[in-house]
Amino acid sequence: MAHVSAAERRPQLIKAAIDLMAREGVAAGSTRAIAAELGVAQATVHYTFGTKEELYRAVMEQLTQDLVAQVERAAPTEASFEDTIATLAEALWRTVLEQPASHQLLTELSMFALRTPHLQEALHGHQRDITAVTTKLISEACERTGHQLNQPAETIARFFLAGFDGLTMQHLSLPDEKAEEVCMRALISAVLAMA
Repeated sequence: MAHVSAAERRPQLIKAAIDLMAREGVAAGSTRAIAAELGVAQATVHYTFGTKEELYRAVMEQLTQDLVAQVERAAPTEASFEDTIATLAEALWRTVLEQPASHQLLTELSMFALRTPHLQEALHGHQRDITAVTTKLISEACERTGHQLNQPAETIARFFLAGFDGLTMQHLSLPDEKAEEVCMRALISAVLAMA
């Protein structure tokens, strides 16, 4: 079998880790199990990432990048500020409905990172990145539409994300499509009122 460089192996291992842990949970994500998922030696995981925590960090980053890319693709280019915010919120919510395993894995990894000193900086980075992207999308919508904000864009972003995280957790633990729809509309209305 031909040698595969660490740079080539890295995305393969991240995908294998995501597939495995989305199916079976973070607790199942040992380096041995992830290696078996891809069909490589366990040493390959350690050679590529060094530690399991570094692999988990890469998984968090990949999940975040994937979700952000989906929302950014949904950003309208000619809608009003209100319609833009609603569209972005609905696009993000659609990722929860269509990819609940990804959101569950991200939530599990976040909780795991709270108790894992080596991963706490990855969790902080994840939260900073999500807040920064949400702030940027709000700011861009303001610039494009000429809307003046009543609060700083970051404050609005943090408010939205707090509500969104709560709705996501409710959906993952006790789904109720009608209630979620009402709550999402209320969250969007609250964000727009704040803005």
